[in-house]
Amino acid sequence: MKRYLCLISLFLLALSCANGQKPEREYFYDTPEDRGIFAAYLSAMGDKRTLPLEELIVETALFFQGTPYVGATLEKEPEGLVINLREMDCLTFVENVFSLARTLKEKNPSYETFCDHLQQLRYRKGEITDYTDRLHYTSDWIYENERKGLVEDKTKAIGGEPLVLSLSFMSTHPESYKQLKGNPERMAVMAEKEKEINKRAYSYIAEEDIDRLAGGMQSGDMVGFVTSIAGLDISHVGFLYRTEGRLTFIHASSKAKKVIVQEGTLTDYVKRIKTNKGVMIIRAQR
Repeated sequence: MKRYLCLISLFLLALSCANGQKPEREYFYDTPEDRGIFAAYLSAMGDKRTLPLEELIVETALFFQGTPYVGATLEKEPEGLVINLREMDCLTFVENVFSLARTLKEKNPSYETFCDHLQQLRYRKGEITDYTDRLHYTSDWIYENERKGLVEDKTKAIGGEPLVLSLSFMSTHPESYKQLKGNPERMAVMAEKEKEINKRAYSYIAEEDIDRLAGGMQSGDMVGFVTSIAGLDISHVGFLYRTEGRLTFIHASSKAKKVIVQEGTLTDYVKRIKTNKGVMIIRAQR
């Protein structure tokens, strides 16, 4: 990505194509650098916009290799749409890549369109009123975006087995979330949402079955790593990537502190982390 950021002339060219006005939202957080990265992305990827969506997702993910891993970039108050292409955690990486790829598929891709796509993915009904509208649990993120027709959970169709969830972490650890700490109303909303999510049917592919069922997975699929940590559902996400004869994934790595193509295979990664139970596979819809 750095080589594109050095091409200032391309920035200016692409910025002239992307309307410089901020979308009309009550609260909106971005920087000129985010707009520059978006402009560089348009310039670098414009000739790839005719690729199938799954291939464009992979190319977009690879564009961000080396981008720093930084957590908690969304924790702004008041709650508003946060645009941060400079630094990402695992889920904001996935959201940005999905949204950028979809934007590039538009007839007239613009910064505003990117923001619209991102807001649709990140918030339950695509609307922002407060912190509880954000899709905090990845299983809820998958469910709500499948309802919108943006993604499809392919886990069961590939051969996954039933997954029983018992979410409770946010409501039982409010001190870990500044927007919940000292706010019993929001805590109550999150507790009710956890109960609702726990009633839904989900599936996962156990770690011992990944290699056997890998034929049903494709590059560009979102992979969610199902965790055994009490009260949680998915501990990490990325994009599947077939390269050099192996199935691995691209992700914002907290260990490497940047976006990387994971060394080794998907199965290697799952088995190395004791709390990983298996994976969920989610496919973007056109």
